[in-house]
Amino acid sequence: MTQSAIEIRGLKKTYAAQKNAPAKEALKGIDLDIPEGSVFGLLGPNGAGKSTLINILAGLVIKTAGSVKIWGFDQDVNPRQSRAAIGVMPQELNLDPFFAPRAALEVQAGLYGVPKSERRSDEILAMVGLEDKANAYARTLSGGMRRRLLLGKALVHHPRILVLDEPTAGVDIELRQMLWDNVRKLNRERGMTIILTTHYLEEAEEMCDEIAIVNHGEVAARDSTANLLGRLDAKAMVIHPEGAVETLPEAPGLDVSRKGDAIFVQYRSQDTSAEDVLGAVRAAGIRIRDVKTQEADLEDVFLSLTRSRAAV
Repeated sequence: MTQSAIEIRGLKKTYAAQKNAPAKEALKGIDLDIPEGSVFGLLGPNGAGKSTLINILAGLVIKTAGSVKIWGFDQDVNPRQSRAAIGVMPQELNLDPFFAPRAALEVQAGLYGVPKSERRSDEILAMVGLEDKANAYARTLSGGMRRRLLLGKALVHHPRILVLDEPTAGVDIELRQMLWDNVRKLNRERGMTIILTTHYLEEAEEMCDEIAIVNHGEVAARDSTANLLGRLDAKAMVIHPEGAVETLPEAPGLDVSRKGDAIFVQYRSQDTSAEDVLGAVRAAGIRIRDVKTQEADLEDVFLSLTRSRAAV
């Protein structure tokens, strides 16, 4: 049976009331096991509780209740060992502008107590494509280069677990490809457990073995990627007709509505093909001026999951 790299039980976090804001319950009793050696997706909309969960794992936020074990070390009993087992690449570009990449890695390694003989700063810089910028001030680096440096800093203490918090938000194709190549290599060659947060379902589908969806501080769903994305197989076709439309298309498996001058058709690709949708449109006597398809975004996913859970 696969062991858990991280075990979370009854995890709660309530932020105290502020002057202009009431108390907020960010996590409402999370139970979650993340398998050792997996690439695990942690998905959710803004404000769902993902960042709070990650910051608790990293030791940056103190939990209100519950237990967290990282690589077998209980955070409350062995905080130093649990923190040493995990590396976090944050979403924010929080770098000292006056440190060069090599110096930043050396300082980070020193903070984790890594002996000089065990430091791999130049190897890490080469891996993230910054060997030619080793002695350049961080303030001179592009946004993409700074993200690469954040990945390097997360790796200096040889962690067993790597957390990537929205690593590809706003980055170019080259950086995204470099990042995923490195993630696959770390997972395949070193057996490193990877935890990925992202808003991109296609990214999670390509990279992750398993996915948990967090919404309103709770785990809304957790399953293998194949099973979960199969449940979220919602697509839509937006059709702009030539002229006025008197009769909307009808066919089994179609949910048809009007949105302004457009016709909005929702369907499941497992049950209905795009050609079936277009056939129903033609059968209704509608001439198509323009058409485009849409994949379900995370908001649609959560609405679907909420309705499914409420119906049980």
